[in-house]
Amino acid sequence: MIDLLVKVAVNAVALIAAANVVPDFRFVFHTDRPEDWLKIAVIALVFALVNSYIKPIVKTLALPIGFMTMGMVAFVINAAMLLATAWGVNQFVNANGFSFSIGGYPAVWGYSAIGCAVVASIVISAVGTVLNLVLVPRKLVGF
Repeated sequence: MIDLLVKVAVNAVALIAAANVVPDFRFVFHTDRPEDWLKIAVIALVFALVNSYIKPIVKTLALPIGFMTMGMVAFVINAAMLLATAWGVNQFVNANGFSFSIGGYPAVWGYSAIGCAVVASIVISAVGTVLNLVLVPRKLVGF
């Protein structure tokens, strides 16, 4: 349970970093309203669940392609998981005022959505890796 909470927190920080760095990576967020923090927590939870359950299956199915491309297909898989998260959030919780788009997707599908998702997934992976390296001592202590 605590691992899921840590994943959600790391994903929330990484998503905020990507929203600040990548131009077309957008979600409605105001720091002065607590309900917006809850929206980010829900988006981070959906992203953590997608990465925990769907991503290993896709990576296993793409293993032969991964060998041929020397692992470069991982960028495409990460971008696809980010687009799946955007679609899922906008499909199922959009009625509650959530707004999460990646290069105009899910409203518009195109090259800008794919490019934005790849760049955002690189930023999210970098921030997540740094945060996980910082949080390594928590596993040694037993949290």
